[in-house]
Amino acid sequence: MARKRLIIEMGMGIDQHGQEPTVAASRAVRNAIAHNALPGVWEVAGLSHPNEMIIEVQVAVPYPEQVREEEVLAVLPFGRKTLIVESGGMVVQGRAIPELNDKNDEMLIAIAAVTVLIEND
Repeated sequence: MARKRLIIEMGMGIDQHGQEPTVAASRAVRNAIAHNALPGVWEVAGLSHPNEMIIEVQVAVPYPEQVREEEVLAVLPFGRKTLIVESGGMVVQGRAIPELNDKNDEMLIAIAAVTVLIEND
C-alpha cells in the first residue's frame, strides 16, 4: 500500500531547568500538535479510527542518545507511531538554580516535525 502525507506539523520545545533532552523533545512534539484538528482524517481520507493514522516524528535535540523514545511518543494520543531522533537543536547558556536540581547552566532546545500519513490503495 502506498502512503500519502496528510499534514506536517512543526514545533519547538525547551527544557530550561533539568537538562533533560527527553523533556525538550516531548515539548517540541506537544507544541507541534497543540493547535490542530484533523477532520480530514475522517472526511477526506476515510479512516474510521485515529489509530489508523501513521505518524512519523522527527526530533533534533542536543544529546539525542539520552532521549527516552517511549516518553516522546507518549505525547501523541493516537496512531501508529515512529520516532527518529537526531543531533540538533540548540544549547543556550542559562542560569543553574540549585532548588530546581539543575546539573549546569544549559537550556536545551529541540525542534520537531510530526508527519501524519495515511495508507492508500
